[in-house]
Amino acid sequence: MGRKLYMDTDQTLVKALDLLELLSEDNIIATAPVLTRKLKISSNKLFHILETLEIKGFVERDEEAGIYRLGLCAIGMAQHILKSASILRLAHPTLENLARKHDEAAYITVLDNDEVVFIDMVDSLQQVKAVPFIGRRFPIFSNAAGKVIKAMSSADVLARHGKTSAGKAGINNIKQLESELNDIRLHGVAVDNNCLAEGVCSVAVAIKDYAGMVVGALTLLAPTFRMLQERLEKEIIPSMLEMSEELSMKFGYAKIQV
Repeated sequence: MGRKLYMDTDQTLVKALDLLELLSEDNIIATAPVLTRKLKISSNKLFHILETLEIKGFVERDEEAGIYRLGLCAIGMAQHILKSASILRLAHPTLENLARKHDEAAYITVLDNDEVVFIDMVDSLQQVKAVPFIGRRFPIFSNAAGKVIKAMSSADVLARHGKTSAGKAGINNIKQLESELNDIRLHGVAVDNNCLAEGVCSVAVAIKDYAGMVVGALTLLAPTFRMLQERLEKEIIPSMLEMSEELSMKFGYAKIQV
C-alpha cells in the first residue's frame, strides 16, 4: 500500500512538471481538454494538479477564455535561474583572477529572499584555508556579502524591511547596524571577522547591472591571521573594488562621473 501511494505521488509530480513544460510553449492554447489530451490523464487528476499549482502561484487561469498560463511564481523563478546563470558565466573569469592574484578563496554570492547564497567559487592554493562555503546560506546581515548587497542597493533598507532581517541574524542593535551600512555605502566595501565561521575573514564588494541594480557580491574569504589591516587596505580592498567595477561593466553598468 505504501509503495503504491509513493508511485502515485511520484507520477502526479511528473505530470505536474509536464504540465508546466506544456504551458511554457508559445503555440499552445492551454484549455483543460487540450491539457487532458496532451498529458494523457483524467480530468479529475488534471484539475487536482491545476488547483495545487494555482494555490502556489505557478499557474493562472483566464476566467473568460478558460485558458491556463504560467503564473508569476513560475516566471519569477525562471528569471531568477537565468540571472544566476548569467552571473556565473560572466563572473567566473573574474573569480579566477581574484583567487590567483591574492591566493585566497573567491566567491560569487547572491540574495535569495532573506538569505545570502554562495553560488560559485575558485579556491586558493594555500595549505591553511577556510572550509568551502559553496551552496551554503546565511542570514543577510550576518556577513559582509549580505551587508554590502543591501547597503549598496538602497539607503533606507532598514526602514523598509531590514529590521526583520536583522532580527533573524541575531542583531539587536539596529543603530549600530545602520551606522555600519552607512560606512559600507560610503566606502563600497564590507569586511567582517569571525561572522561566517571562527577565524574566517570575509571581504565583499557589490556587483551592479546596467540599471545600477545590485545583482550580487564578489566575496573573498581567508583566515583572519592572513588578512591583516595593512594588507586589507593596500592590497585586497583596492583590488576588489577595481575588479567589481570591471565585472559590473560586463553587466552593462556605467559609473556616473561626478
